[in-house]
Order: sequence, then C-alpha cells, then structure tokens
Amino acid sequence: MGSVLVTYKIFPEDIVENFDDLKKKIQNIMPEFSAIEGYGEEPIAFGLVALLVQVKFPEDKTGIVDEFEEKLAKIQGISQAQTFMVRRTSR
Repeated sequence: MGSVLVTYKIFPEDIVENFDDLKKKIQNIMPEFSAIEGYGEEPIAFGLVALLVQVKFPEDKTGIVDEFEEKLAKIQGISQAQTFMVRRTSR
C-alpha cells in the first residue's frame, strides 16, 4: 500500500526563536501508523517564521488525516495551520 505525504505550514501565535516545544506537541498528537518525515522553516515577515511539517499517513486508513488536523488546530501556540502540499508515494 502507498502513503500520502502532507506538508503543513504552521503559523505560531507570536515570534518564536525555537520550535522545539511546538515540535514535541505535534509529535504527541501523531495518529497511529503515521510519522513525521521532516521539518523546515519559512520566513514570513517581520521576524515571523512558519514551521513546515511533513507527515506521512498510510493511504488505506480512512479519517486519519482529518483526525490529525483537528488535533493540530487545538494546540496552544498555533495561530493557523495550512495544508501546503499533498502527494502520494509508493513507499
């Protein structure tokens, strides 16, 4: 079975120097069978930096992406989370 790789652009509520705490919070809400594939950062404006998170979801698990996005929206410190890119992979 294939997988779906989703990249999220996460905007913090305020300027953040270090995303380690936010990364831990995201790791704690990961659904079973999914995994974080990588992180990145994207400067936005005036010192604000967005966190890019790439998550791998199994293709055959219904509702797993919605479950993750609902939990992501509830994390304290996140102003907004956008789905930035979605692609399918055979790995």
